Amino acid sequence: MSATAAAGAAREARRTALILAAAQAILGSGAPICFALGALAGSYMLGADKSLATAPLTGFNIGVALGALPAAAVVRALGHRNGFMTGTLLTAFGGLLATIALFHSSFWLFALGLLVVGSGNAFVQQFRFAAADNAPPEFKARAISFVLAGGIVTAVVGPQTVIFTHDLLAPVPFAGSFAAIVVLAGIGASILFLLRKESRIEARQAESHAGRSLAEIVTQPRYAVALGCGVAAYALMTFVMTGAPLAMVGCGFSSDQATLGISWHVMAMFGPSFFTGRLIHRFGAPTIVACGFLLLIGCATVAMSGIQLWQFWTALVLLGLGWNFAFIGSTAIVAQCYAPEEKGRAQGFHDFVLFSSVAFASLMSGTVYNHWGWDVLVRIILPVALLGILGIGSLRFLGRRGTVT
Repeated sequence: MSATAAAGAAREARRTALILAAAQAILGSGAPICFALGALAGSYMLGADKSLATAPLTGFNIGVALGALPAAAVVRALGHRNGFMTGTLLTAFGGLLATIALFHSSFWLFALGLLVVGSGNAFVQQFRFAAADNAPPEFKARAISFVLAGGIVTAVVGPQTVIFTHDLLAPVPFAGSFAAIVVLAGIGASILFLLRKESRIEARQAESHAGRSLAEIVTQPRYAVALGCGVAAYALMTFVMTGAPLAMVGCGFSSDQATLGISWHVMAMFGPSFFTGRLIHRFGAPTIVACGFLLLIGCATVAMSGIQLWQFWTALVLLGLGWNFAFIGSTAIVAQCYAPEEKGRAQGFHDFVLFSSVAFASLMSGTVYNHWGWDVLVRIILPVALLGILGIGSLRFLGRRGTVT
């Protein structure tokens, strides 16, 4: 490739990453709305037994898991622009369903609405891979972190939307916030329209090479370990974040204080993305993943130290920072494990396993909190984070021995 062509490819990669970051900022805001209010709204509709309060959030994560493979297939068939815009339709429909469910006090319809929002979010999860696919090798990690940096806007837009809209459709609590998801989906679609439409020639070229089988791809040590670390980081983050609003309200704090805690958490999740890619480029992805798990251990330590508001918020900030390092680092490793013609199945399988685990974590969060409390819930971080450190350490050890590259 000539220097001119390389410069053009780099400019196009940055443009694509910018558009996807902007879309992530808006469409991603639906997730913190669901996280902040899903369990509280579910609890509001239940009787004395609140064990199923986090079931709507589990529905959201099941939607992401079930949507992972279809989303990858749709994007592969329609291209990034049209495929991602299809996802915005699902997001809008899910927000509408959730709003209707709240007006009718229908718990399971509400859970279904969040499941559909989650299936739309499966397309948003593909943004980071799309940015990496269109980037030169030296820009891949930064492209991923660039897109996720859009989440810093999400950290403000999502929770502030909750605060300003949860009584918008009074006397039905929270309905206004879920109706706002429909508006956010429309704005996100208009941003995604700016993506370059891929030609049918490019699509045929991508389909003309079968590449390796899925089994060959996922049994690579680097892919398997990176997937395991990504699952551990994301599942732990969801497990604790889902239970945190319930714990804060249960300790006497207001729903607005709980929502602000989620806002700080989401900001910590995405804020470091401005420099995480550079850290990965300098120190290597395995080192950054290990740092992420150490931060998660710090989260558990603070959370176990007491139940004051500052302890909840500090723990949530550390939870977000740990997720950022561990998840972006593991995603960067995964992105190096497949060829362009293999990306659909490699990425789809990755997100299916990832969000199936996240869905289970969100469901168990409510059960663990209801039966054993906040202290036991956060203690579970410790063994899982230690396993993550051991896993990424083994990858580095195998790399030194030449077993993996």
